[in-house]
Amino acid sequence: MKILLVSSYLPYPLTNGGNIRLYNLLKFLQKTHEITLVCEIRQGQNKDDVHEVEKVCHKVYTVKRRKQWSVKNILKTAVSANSFLTTGHKLEEMSLIVSMLLSKESFDAIHVETFYVLQNVPKTTLPIILVEHNVEYLVYERFKEKASLFLKPLLTIDIEKIKRAEKQAWSRVSIVVAVSEKEKEIIGEKCKFVVPNGVDLKTFVKKKIVNSVDVKKKKILYIGDYTWIQNTDAVLYIIKFIWPLIKKNLNVSLWIVGKNMPATFKKIGDNDASIIFDDDNKETAVKIFSEADVLLAPKRVGGGTSYKIIEAMAVGTPVVTNSFGLEGLDFEKDKEIIVENKPEELAEEVIRVLTQKDYYRRISDQGRKAVEKKYDWIAIADKLDGVYQSVKNINNL
Repeated sequence: MKILLVSSYLPYPLTNGGNIRLYNLLKFLQKTHEITLVCEIRQGQNKDDVHEVEKVCHKVYTVKRRKQWSVKNILKTAVSANSFLTTGHKLEEMSLIVSMLLSKESFDAIHVETFYVLQNVPKTTLPIILVEHNVEYLVYERFKEKASLFLKPLLTIDIEKIKRAEKQAWSRVSIVVAVSEKEKEIIGEKCKFVVPNGVDLKTFVKKKIVNSVDVKKKKILYIGDYTWIQNTDAVLYIIKFIWPLIKKNLNVSLWIVGKNMPATFKKIGDNDASIIFDDDNKETAVKIFSEADVLLAPKRVGGGTSYKIIEAMAVGTPVVTNSFGLEGLDFEKDKEIIVENKPEELAEEVIRVLTQKDYYRRISDQGRKAVEKKYDWIAIADKLDGVYQSVKNINNL
């Protein structure tokens, strides 16, 4: 099939979940489909990144992403029915490219990544598949719960705008695809498919487990891109509430890895030599997860599913998370993944898995087996292929 894919992001480099997901899906789908990608390119991305994506696509067209936090966007949002999110992704250049391609070429379907770029796709009789990584308005509602009293009224208004636009997008398209069963239920009747996140099992090979606690000082990992609120919130939660309980009972290090770290991290952990802030790590994700002894990944805001959890489990690094972190993932609690909700419970489980050899090995082995069974990119790409096949005879109104 010939697919026109319209995305809010260029899926390279592989430094965040959205990029990892789309790049890997393209890598496998290109074998049976001709995919033309029209996407936003962000500050910091370059021609080399575009070239890497061209290896897994038929053609790639990029549009410079508008700066989201600008006076112009804020004022536009204030005087219109559009949310701040949709205002920032309204791109005339993208609309022109999509229109040009639709007029010159015969596509079988349009695949849209994230509802807020659907506004750049003109009315068409082609079937449209909308892939939602999150139910976006719920992500913002969770953020609002932790926001200041000053921000809450403004967020309430903007969330209602997002909710209205997102539901309108669902009604406009032929099919909505979710990444988890829970989000499928929320979206409702238009969402007939779940295409979860996954991992490249040939790259993420299971590590050799060293059982002795004394071989080296153990590392408890948190990794993420800190432009995302869920990662920033998780690190602050760990440093303030969980880490003091762990280090009081165990001589280990907390290893915070990732780009765009806010100054607040180091400020809070400034006098703690047991915390390693690693914001310039050039190693692969596989090596980082393999070097870590545990991934501590509680989640309190955001949506979708966590790549860090799947990738850590793929290499055999046990994961300690909370119920929200487990949302959207099909893993068995206390068999394949460790799940607790209170800071003291999370701390206890980290200590337990690091000090009980048999427990560590069991969680490591069972976690890897679960990923192999449910989250291999090859099988997940087949699911998206099934979505493409299902719309062959659909015409949008």
